[in-house]
Amino acid sequence: MQLQKVNKFNLYLLIFLLLSACATAPYTQREQLILIDTKTELALGLQTYKQILKKAKLCKDPQIVNMVNRVGWRIAKATGRTDLAWEFKVIDDPKTANAFCLPGGKVFVYTGILKYTRDETGLATVLGHEIAHALARHGAERLSMLLLTQVGETALAAALKESSNTRFNAFLIAYGLGTQVGVILPYSRIQEYEADHLGLILMAKAGYDPRGAIAFWERMMQGDKKVKIPEFLSDHPADEKRIKALKELLPEALGYYQPRR
Repeated sequence: MQLQKVNKFNLYLLIFLLLSACATAPYTQREQLILIDTKTELALGLQTYKQILKKAKLCKDPQIVNMVNRVGWRIAKATGRTDLAWEFKVIDDPKTANAFCLPGGKVFVYTGILKYTRDETGLATVLGHEIAHALARHGAERLSMLLLTQVGETALAAALKESSNTRFNAFLIAYGLGTQVGVILPYSRIQEYEADHLGLILMAKAGYDPRGAIAFWERMMQGDKKVKIPEFLSDHPADEKRIKALKELLPEALGYYQPRR
């Protein structure tokens, strides 16, 4: 009898959390399941940001740093989110073609991606995409899914509130340090397409021609020397599908575009 009461309590708790966790992504209006409150998400982002700064070798080239900040701030202003403490850091790593944005507006760009961006429009494509992830709270959404699959309903409430290794490790996984085939990966592909969608709009609002995003992804596709893996094992869309989807979204993005003076 006691066991049944506990199970019923856990079930009611889970139902309550799920019902109170409804959110909507900007522009696309996609319904989201987010169990992480904004305060917790920002705290985890700041913790990760400080750890990265301790280990990373930051770029000292003023031309590169200034360009990333210039483009980054234009994209940031296009979001209308003045409540976020935007910062843009360049990591000196020519072998890594990557960038990411943590909760709170902490953005990192690796120098290795600059050979693909080539100009400010290409960089705006990357920054628009990564900032879109943060704007739509994709990390919190992904973290919610990971916690549900890892800890179960019994420990869910504690994992959400306590500063536990379980929660922080799940946060790191949610931002790309690991994935799980089946539940998590297909969900992440939805987020990638959504970040492409929002990213086009953001770069257009910032005064960058969204048609330049197509050229950037084509360069990325041509420069990718790694062995291609099946899409169902990847958390990113196949390049050909991504470019096709971007072309379909261009008319909407161009509606926001006004060239910079």
